[in-house]
Amino acid sequence: MRIGVLGTGNMARALAGHWVRAGHEVLVGGRDERKAHGLATRLGGDTRYGKLSEAAGFGEVVLAALPFGVGAEVVAGVREQLDGRVLIDCSNPVGPGFRLLTDGDSSAASRLAGAAPGARVVKAFNLCHEGVWGMTPPVFDGRPLAVPLCGDEASALALVELLVRDAGCVPVAGGGLDRAALLEATAALFIGLWVGEGADAQAIAPPLAFATGPGGEGADA
Repeated sequence: MRIGVLGTGNMARALAGHWVRAGHEVLVGGRDERKAHGLATRLGGDTRYGKLSEAAGFGEVVLAALPFGVGAEVVAGVREQLDGRVLIDCSNPVGPGFRLLTDGDSSAASRLAGAAPGARVVKAFNLCHEGVWGMTPPVFDGRPLAVPLCGDEASALALVELLVRDAGCVPVAGGGLDRAALLEATAALFIGLWVGEGADAQAIAPPLAFATGPGGEGADA
């Protein structure tokens, strides 16, 4: 698969690293081509580099590894090159006090979709620190990390599911793109628990077998 990467930061490095190792063709694009060249060199293999417009038009899938504050602006600038392509949004609009910067408005993913209406946007890879995504693979107590995906097109989701598996993770259907705001709110909650409270966010949910209650004879109504 051909994959374009918009951005040269830690998320770009962590996710693209998995895809390069899996044998995909990757082109890194950045505003600063020297940084794009540096990341391409670090990723190794046959990774290429170039301008943002080159990365946007390179692949079947394009990763927008961009901060929330600039993501829509960058995507709008390459909207023509993104027509028909799958665009992955991994950003988190989380600000001081672990508050959602969208403030009840459109999700970050929906804003990217609005900036490039010809792209097929999928929200994914936003619930963990870049260091976790860089693990090879992200497996904890023998269980691969699960990655929720939100998107509206089955064919777009299928491509992203493949890339999730190539990262050593398990894709989980999260619903349509209208539910991306819930993923972003979940990230804000988890970051607040992890960083602000030092709490184990995994401990707030019961195992799947108990998701609807203990069940069985004698269970409370």
